[in-house]
Amino acid sequence: MTATRVETLPFTLIDIAVCTFRRPALEQTLRSLAAIEVPENCSVRIIIADNDGVPSASDLVDALRSELPFAIDYVHCPAANISIARNACLDHSRGELVAFIDDDEIAAPEWLVRLTERMSETGADVVLGPVQATYATPAPQWMRRADIHSTRPVWVGGEIKTGYTCNVLMRLTSAALAGRRFSLSLGKTGGEDTEFFTLAKQAGARIEFAAEAWVFEPVTAGRATFGWLAKRRYRMGQTHGRLIAGRAQGARRIVQVGLAGAKFVVCAAASAITVFSPSRSNSYRLRAVLHAGVISGLAGVREIEQYGLAEVQSR
Repeated sequence: MTATRVETLPFTLIDIAVCTFRRPALEQTLRSLAAIEVPENCSVRIIIADNDGVPSASDLVDALRSELPFAIDYVHCPAANISIARNACLDHSRGELVAFIDDDEIAAPEWLVRLTERMSETGADVVLGPVQATYATPAPQWMRRADIHSTRPVWVGGEIKTGYTCNVLMRLTSAALAGRRFSLSLGKTGGEDTEFFTLAKQAGARIEFAAEAWVFEPVTAGRATFGWLAKRRYRMGQTHGRLIAGRAQGARRIVQVGLAGAKFVVCAAASAITVFSPSRSNSYRLRAVLHAGVISGLAGVREIEQYGLAEVQSR
């Protein structure tokens, strides 16, 4: 198979990092990467970081090597801590740029080109792309209508303050990113990417968005439930609250707890008012859960674990 080349940034090597943990969908992810367009004057290498206790993805990766137009660097980095896998990708990277994509996502052919074009246009250190959820038949109609599983950045005051690893391109030579690693203490709870990009932003990293750099994420039956979404939103709130707590002490923290509490009440009330519109009502309920998590994080409650065997069962 021959990769298509499109003129864009003059970088020499781009590493595409994929962290995996017992996920058969990795095959579809790698096959989609085989078909991506490559920026002119660039070469691409793929890093697979297997986070299982045993090298369970090794046979699949070896079977696909001959079908991919890119070299694959397989790294076994146990166990069940996503930060270990993410850091392994950074440690094994040899390129100026590293792109992360999840092991259950499908990259559009122009994905990498769109990310690099945006980085070239803006001089950004980090470029995020959109993740579009694709729903199977069992997903409730309200969930499809709200498109609740899709991922986009959040702008605050016209700026993106943090990011995510499910669709991102990073310039590792940036002063704000050089040597930065994901927190091992958050490797089982999640939120390690939120913290990583929040701290990078505070260190001066510029974060931009490439609206056409699409990846697609199938929503499995285990994730197409309100309970799964609520648990995830609560943990996201905990991470946000903990990051705020690091900058707000004493009376300032109390103010933040009060603000999160007020948002919780407003969202809970909005959920009740919109009860006859399930997509709106459930969206407000999830926002209320998020703010409850913020209060928990501000109070220093330990974040719930989401990675490992329990996460595998939800796939």
